[in-house]
This record gives sequence, C-alpha cells and structure tokens, in this order.
Amino acid sequence: MATDQLSQEIQDLKKRSENAQLPQQLYQEIEKQLNRLTRIARTEGYSVEYDRIAHYIDWVTNLPWNDRSPETLALTKAREVLDKSHYGLKEVKERIVEYLAVLQLKTQQHKEGEAIHAPILCLVGLVGTGKTTVAYSIAEAIGRPLSRIPFGGMGSARDLRGQSRLHAEAEPGYIIKALRRAKVRNPVMLLDEIDRVSEEARSDIMGVLIELLDPEQNFAFVDHYIDYPFDLSEVLFITTANNTTNIATAVMDRLEPIAMPSYTDEEKTRIGRDYLLLDAMAEAGLTKENLQIDDTVWPKIVRPLGFDAGIRTLQRTIQGITRKVAKKVVEGETQSIHITAENVSEYLPE
Repeated sequence: MATDQLSQEIQDLKKRSENAQLPQQLYQEIEKQLNRLTRIARTEGYSVEYDRIAHYIDWVTNLPWNDRSPETLALTKAREVLDKSHYGLKEVKERIVEYLAVLQLKTQQHKEGEAIHAPILCLVGLVGTGKTTVAYSIAEAIGRPLSRIPFGGMGSARDLRGQSRLHAEAEPGYIIKALRRAKVRNPVMLLDEIDRVSEEARSDIMGVLIELLDPEQNFAFVDHYIDYPFDLSEVLFITTANNTTNIATAVMDRLEPIAMPSYTDEEKTRIGRDYLLLDAMAEAGLTKENLQIDDTVWPKIVRPLGFDAGIRTLQRTIQGITRKVAKKVVEGETQSIHITAENVSEYLPE
C-alpha cells in the first residue's frame, strides 16, 4: 500500500475517533495508537503491526458508545405486533405484555446514571414453538433493533468475550460484534439456545452469562479484544432454551422463564391455512388462482409424518406442496391445482 494511501487511511481513522464520542481515557489511548500508526507508516509502510493497530482502531470507533435507539414502548402496539405474528399463545402474550408494562414503568422512573433493572425473559419450549420469532416481535413492539447471538454448539467463553490483541488474528467476541451490528447501545440482544453450549465449555460460558445478565456487573463488561469497559446496562436481554436442565442455577436465578406450549392440531391448521400457506405461495411465485386446498385436507397436511410440537415441519410440508405446484405450472401441465382428499398424497412428503 502506497504511503499516500496509508496517510489518508490514518486521517480517516483519526476523524472517526474524533466523531465517535469515545470515553476520555479510551480516546487518549486511541490517540497514542494513531501516533504509533503514523510512525509505522513512515518507517515501515504497510506491515502486520500496522494492520493490527488499524483493525483495533476501526473496531473501537465503530462501536455505539453513546448512540441510542429511541423508545416507542406502547402496550397497544405490543399486542398488535404479537397478534399479527403469532396465532394463539394467549397466556404467553399476556406474560409478555406484563413484562413490557414493568419495563415501561421502570423506564419512566429511570433517573440519569441509574441502571434499569428490568426482568430478563427466558422463552423455554421445544423446537418450532416460536421462541425466536417472539423475541423479534418484542423488539419490533418497542422499536429497538435486535441482534441475535446463537449459543448452539458454542465451544469457548472466548466466543463471547473475545481474545486479547496479543494473539494473532484476534477478534472481539459475539457481544461486541452484536453491538456493532445494532449500531445502538440499547438494542434487544437475543441469546439464543443458551442450553445448547458444548459440555466442555459450559461452566465458563455460564460464568460469562452471569456477568452479562447481572445489572450489578454488566455496566462494565470488558471484551478482551477491546480491553475497555462497555456499559451493557441499557441492553434488553432475551434468552431462549429448549429446556432448563443444562442452564446453571445462578443463571436461572437471573431469568424470568416463560414456557412456550406445543401447538394443537387445530392451532396448526389455522396457522397453516391463514399464515404459512400465503407466505409459501408468495415465495413460490404462485397466486390464489394457481392453488386451492380443501379444508378437509388440512389434518393430513398438519400430520403427514406424525406429531410435532412446533410448526417447522408444517412449514416445510407446505413449502414442499407449493414447490410441486410451481413445477407443474412452469412445465405447462396445468395453471390451477385443487388439492383434495383424493389427490393430497401426491403433494405430501413420503
């Protein structure tokens, strides 16, 4: 990389550091790193050390140290959002509205400099029961961006906390990366499937979770790569789990569990007919003229291969039906298909 290009890049990094509203102590450290970067550019040109320092400054200046998402919490809107995206789940929705009411009161009573100690939800249920989509609905209802962190198979606490810059190819952890994606310091952060971390790293990861979810500790969360405390007290954490057996007791003490029930066949029929079918037809490029399904057929669509607690199997079954219909339409075999009890077996999975 030419010296002029390096000089321009350093000027860009300096300008970003001035606009990033960094804490004073961290700003002074970044100034030192920028001076060091300038010396390296003049003497060595582009090097591994130059890249390492520039990468660090890029991360620090792209974090939302003072950027917040405006709060739009309204219980009426919350109910509308939940009803729009989830059929049934009456008790679950009521619990969530109660939770949002507490959050609204806490926010109204909040004093400058104090942390909002809102309860932290843990949505517990089998695969496909809507845990993740409920979290997205909560974020939509309160008008905050959502960043999801998948815990399934996570093998090290470093995945959450990052790695020291002394190591080659070090990176920040998932928490800092989620904040950068969200671009605000008060996002909804979804910690997805916290019960499914690897057995070897479980105790270490649970230790980091305790710090993340404890308002007495998370106001000064230190990522090993950034190496400076970041205040997570304004983050709204939501967790999900298939069951609570593998979650440490100390973590569960900080959570408010909400059980996500299995869907009945009647509920699945309503969801499939009124929601999933319309989405699947749109994805497949089909119109209402291309496909009609008799009401009497839905029991077979809901249970093509036996009982399933969630709706993922139902969703895949409906998508399979629409793909087969789309194939026949494109091949010119027909422009309109009516699925009845007599021909439904042609469209169901074997």
